[in-house]
Amino acid sequence: MKLIVTGASGQFGRATVEGLLERVPAQDLILLTRTPAKLDDFAARGCDVRQGDYDDVESMRAAFAGGEKMLMMSAVKVGFRIPQHRRAIEAAVAAGVGQIVYTSFIGLEGADTSLAVSDHRATESMLFASGAEWTILRNSQYIDAVIEAQAPHALRSGKWLASAADGKLSQVTRDDCVRAAIAVMAEEGHRNVTYNITGPELLSFREIAAIIAEVAEAPLKYVVVDDDGMYAFFDSLGVPREAVPDLVVNAIPWSSDDMVSFERAIREGHFAVVSGDVEKLTGRRPTSIREFALTRKADLMAAGRENPANA
Repeated sequence: MKLIVTGASGQFGRATVEGLLERVPAQDLILLTRTPAKLDDFAARGCDVRQGDYDDVESMRAAFAGGEKMLMMSAVKVGFRIPQHRRAIEAAVAAGVGQIVYTSFIGLEGADTSLAVSDHRATESMLFASGAEWTILRNSQYIDAVIEAQAPHALRSGKWLASAADGKLSQVTRDDCVRAAIAVMAEEGHRNVTYNITGPELLSFREIAAIIAEVAEAPLKYVVVDDDGMYAFFDSLGVPREAVPDLVVNAIPWSSDDMVSFERAIREGHFAVVSGDVEKLTGRRPTSIREFALTRKADLMAAGRENPANA
C-alpha cells in the first residue's frame, strides 16, 4: 500500500517517516513537503519525495497521485487552516486516496469555543462528508511545549500565570503522538474511528507547576488571572492577538486569541479527556508530565537559577 505523509519535513513528519521506515518498504512512502531538498536524505533511502503545498491545489493533485492512505498533518496557522484543509481533502479524494488520517485535537462537547479546536472540528466534518474513509487522531497538548517553553519562562519569573484556573488536561508527548500515527498508518484497519491521544493522567496547571517546582528545586507560584490578564501577558511577549500569516514569535506561529480561548476551554472543562488509546495503539504506556520533566531536570534547574530571587 502506498502511504502519503504530508508535512514530512517538519519535526512530527520526519519522526513519523523514520518510524514508518522500520515497518514498511521505503518505496511505499510518498513524502510531501514544500521544499523537497529538505528530504534528500529520505529520497536517498528510496522514498518518493514530492513537492506539495496546502495553498497550491495543482501541486497537491500531482503529489497525491498513486497514494492510497494519507497522514494529513494539520496546518500550523490557527484561523487559516480550514481552507487549506479543504483543498487538501478535495485534492486527495480526486486523486483516489481511500483513507485519510488526520492529526486533530482533543475536546468534549463545546470545546470548539477554543479557536484552534474550531478549525479541527470543521476539518473533521469535511472528512466525514468527503466520501473517503477517515481516522481521527485527537492529540492533546504536547508535554514538550509545557516543559520546554512554558515551564522555563515561569521559573525565570517565579510565577506561572494561567487563566485556566483549576481546569484539567491530559498532556501527551510528541513522541507518543508520533508512535500512535505510525501504528495507524502502518496497519490495516482503523477506518472511521476517532482516537483520543492523551497522557496517562488529568492535571491542572496548578498541579503541573508544583511538579515543575519540585523537579527544578525552585519556588514557583501559581497565579490565576482572568482572560484580560492573560491577554496582557501575551501582549508583553509581543504575541499578536489575531493570527497573522507568516508571523512567528519565539519560534511559534501563534496568537493570543488562540491561547486565551485554549485556557478558557480548559477552565470550563472541555479538555478534561484522558484515554488508553496510546497504549492500545502502540503497546506502550504514555509518558507522564513528571517523567518528561525529569528528562529535562538540568534545563529546568538552570531556568530556576535565572530568577534573581533565587540568586
